[in-house]
Amino acid sequence: MNIKSSKELVDVANQSIKIMSAEQVKDAYEKKEVTLIDVRDIRELWKEGTIKDAIHIPRGMLEFWMDPQSPYYQEKKIGEIKNIVLFCALGFRSALATKSLKEMGFNNVANASGGFDSLKNAGLPIVQKEKN
Repeated sequence: MNIKSSKELVDVANQSIKIMSAEQVKDAYEKKEVTLIDVRDIRELWKEGTIKDAIHIPRGMLEFWMDPQSPYYQEKKIGEIKNIVLFCALGFRSALATKSLKEMGFNNVANASGGFDSLKNAGLPIVQKEKN
């Protein structure tokens, strides 16, 4: 069996999506021009926190929560979407997620290069995620 590696999938995704540097994301965030979506697992948010005002949508639910025709659609959680910037820990899962949203028809979507680590290092405000 000859399967593609996850690295190959991420590389292919990165060729077809918009990628923003942490500095570009920070600039757009400060101007309130973007909606940040954190696709990491909830346990990662509990451990490391997240970007202030980012919406948490677990990677496995993204397409369903973003689809108005899905029974899982999360209109209340998502609210009014501006330009979407997805991030995960390092930018790999969010690259695949960005490609998926683009394939769904979202044109206003980008991946944050370097993920949460780079956004944190660029100085975006971090908040703790409480366990409910």
